[in-house]
Amino acid sequence: MKTRISIGLIFAVGLLLAAAAIFGQTTTSNPAFEVATVKPSPPLDMTKLAEQVKAGKMPRFGPHVNASQAEYTYMSLKDLIATAYAVKDYQVSGPAWLATDRFDIVAKLPDGASKDDAPKMLQALLEERFKLAAHRDTQEHPVFALLVGKDGPKLKESQGTAEPIDENAPLKPGETQMDSPSGPIRMTRSADGSMTMNMGAKGTMTVKVDAQAGTMHMESSTVTMAGFADMLTKFLQMGGGGGRQVVDMTDLKGNYQVALDLSLAELMAMARESAREAGISLPVPAAGGGGENNSPASAASEPSGGSSVFASVQKLGLKLEKRKAPVEQLVIDHVEKAPTED
Repeated sequence: MKTRISIGLIFAVGLLLAAAAIFGQTTTSNPAFEVATVKPSPPLDMTKLAEQVKAGKMPRFGPHVNASQAEYTYMSLKDLIATAYAVKDYQVSGPAWLATDRFDIVAKLPDGASKDDAPKMLQALLEERFKLAAHRDTQEHPVFALLVGKDGPKLKESQGTAEPIDENAPLKPGETQMDSPSGPIRMTRSADGSMTMNMGAKGTMTVKVDAQAGTMHMESSTVTMAGFADMLTKFLQMGGGGGRQVVDMTDLKGNYQVALDLSLAELMAMARESAREAGISLPVPAAGGGGENNSPASAASEPSGGSSVFASVQKLGLKLEKRKAPVEQLVIDHVEKAPTED
């Protein structure tokens, strides 16, 4: 859910490990990191990770960039490529192992550079160490169109509007920041177990697990339909990166209040599948009905499958409909599985 490991795998880990808590342009002609180390990511310490989540400390996965240093932690090569080229992971077309082989990168930015230079520098690093070659193409791809239902939307407009994140503002207690192609995302885990994701101009979304009811409540007082579509994409793709993108086709331009409840068993099944595809063996939590006999994650891939995601969307006067739409793709022409030495 929110830069896959990105936000999607953070949701997956959070759901399974804590069912009570649970997602540029460059200024130089030849931008390059001053120095960089690229190493395969070590296996996750699940006990340590569980302790961090329960203590309200979000795992430091994904990209973290400031004016002097760039860190990319436990990221698949697919996610690294998506970050470097400012696309989303489902737009990267290449071999399946891109989504499973994970790396840690620590790099120093040269004097005078800014964090806006980091994507181009990461491109150069991937081209040098992984011999990456790619080109862009636009192709028709299956998507889920987010549309207004036949009886019209049942949404209440927000009093205010979502504001961009001030990157110079210090992080609040319990808050962590991740970078994404559309800008930074700040996440905060509260004492009541809820997690709030600030997507900047796209809005803010709060999620909370009710293990006793077996549901996850998702609510926002201010979100755009583009932000809502992004969140739905994260949930529907939790069972694997090949899932359909949700594309906003509502023509609703305002900020809205939304609230929906999703099946925790369904989401946890998708989370396990997502983790399995990433090569991670996650334990099954005792609470919340997350047993091994849950319905498979694929149940969420069809509007007719009774999925709580689709049913909840319909209650908002909206619907998800299968369509094909032109989607920009970054096609990988060549890439090596192992990086060269620095």
